[in-house]
Amino acid sequence: MTKKILVSIILAITFSVNSKAQADKSSNLYKTILSKDSLLFDIGFNTCDIKQFENLLSDNLKFYHDKDGISDKTKFLFDLKNGICNNEENRQVKRILVKESTEIFPLYKNNVLYGAVQNGEHMFSEKRESQAGIAKFTNVWQLENGEWKLTASFSFDHKACENRKTDNPIFDNDTEIKKWLKENKVPTLGIGVIENGKLHQVKVYGEITKGVSAPYNTIFNVASLTKPVTALVALKLVSLDKWTLDEPIYKYWTDPDIANDPRNKKLTTRFILSHQTGFPNWRWMNYNKKLNFQFDPGTKYQYSGEGMEYLRKALEKKFNKSLQQLASELLFQPLKMNDTRYVWDKNIDTARLAIGYDKDGKPYESVKNITPNAADDLLTTIGDYGNFLISVMNGDGLTKMVFDEMMSNQTSSTKGKHFGLGFEIYDLGNGEFALSHGGSDNGVQTIVFLFPKTKQGLLIFTNSDTGVSVYEALLKHYLGNNGEKIYEIETK
Repeated sequence: MTKKILVSIILAITFSVNSKAQADKSSNLYKTILSKDSLLFDIGFNTCDIKQFENLLSDNLKFYHDKDGISDKTKFLFDLKNGICNNEENRQVKRILVKESTEIFPLYKNNVLYGAVQNGEHMFSEKRESQAGIAKFTNVWQLENGEWKLTASFSFDHKACENRKTDNPIFDNDTEIKKWLKENKVPTLGIGVIENGKLHQVKVYGEITKGVSAPYNTIFNVASLTKPVTALVALKLVSLDKWTLDEPIYKYWTDPDIANDPRNKKLTTRFILSHQTGFPNWRWMNYNKKLNFQFDPGTKYQYSGEGMEYLRKALEKKFNKSLQQLASELLFQPLKMNDTRYVWDKNIDTARLAIGYDKDGKPYESVKNITPNAADDLLTTIGDYGNFLISVMNGDGLTKMVFDEMMSNQTSSTKGKHFGLGFEIYDLGNGEFALSHGGSDNGVQTIVFLFPKTKQGLLIFTNSDTGVSVYEALLKHYLGNNGEKIYEIETK
């Protein structure tokens, strides 16, 4: 088949989408097709799990390759088993979806959905080669007896991919990653990589439950990564002139435990977001379980979840809306963070929820908040939180003054770092800095980094008490010299 004919077929398929618009990235169809793509390639191709292909390929499959010709299902599986999956050396070839290139178009007949066209680009890296190859592809998915099957696939325009190195010792080898995670007792690992201000890569490794691979849109409890989200709710309200950084909070809320302490009138949003309230982390840590000031607000740093909860109650009192409602209006809906929420509700897809585990592999009971907690237990995905961080980095919805305040040193924290508004700030030297926040709870270890100057970022989500054991390798691999500097700061 000539390339001209091949392109004509692809164009015919692409333009036969019955004038229906491209599927939104937050739609169920988009998520479903990417989930199937992940099963087929991240699990099937990259680990040579032939069963994934047997299950997801239609018996009527036609595969068109601009270098290797046409294959049906039988030939495709034969070539896979006896080619790439034949020996360990060949298994070094990995397929990586260029996620931002993905387009999904629904296919309808008589207004009934029967299939979808997936257009995009993918890379094929080989550990023994210095460069990756890149190609365009079009996949046609069809519902067969209610199950999505790949019925046609076109892979074409193969060429070298400049400037994409693939010398990754563990991270280009899914078998090694699985072994590594098992050694570190981490059932599920989620990684998000931000490059040039875009979420360049989302990878989720491990199992969601025994024997079931974790999908790319696995839902994690991210513990204290909740705090930056709450901070941005407040900062957006400040930018809208509906809230102020330095107005005393007592005008809207005073906790009964400190009502008789005059220091409550010194509390401001600035002090809360930079952890200068004077509160303990949690009141239940006190012998009497009551909230108290341990020093005057604004005089020094002390990390406090109570401060964020104090802010929540003030915001909810003024606006007569729950934090969930405020966040939905200001963040979740505009950013299409459809899998993100403070509270447990019927919309949570529990089949995608990563349950937390202790160091011995025993599961914790999932936290099911009915009331939002401004400091803890946010449920989200790598994709949703990655988009949130990109919005933060771009200052979306923030005035220049608020954006600059957010990234300015408000107070010294620990190990030479500082806290801004909502994020901790690492000074990496030579004018380089990173915004960061982590989360730690039973069965949760998470951390994120943003580099506003270079528009880069990294997200690491794990669902185990032992999750911090994988941080060092991930930081050094994905962040290079900056990762080395961050690790040195944390271990000095």
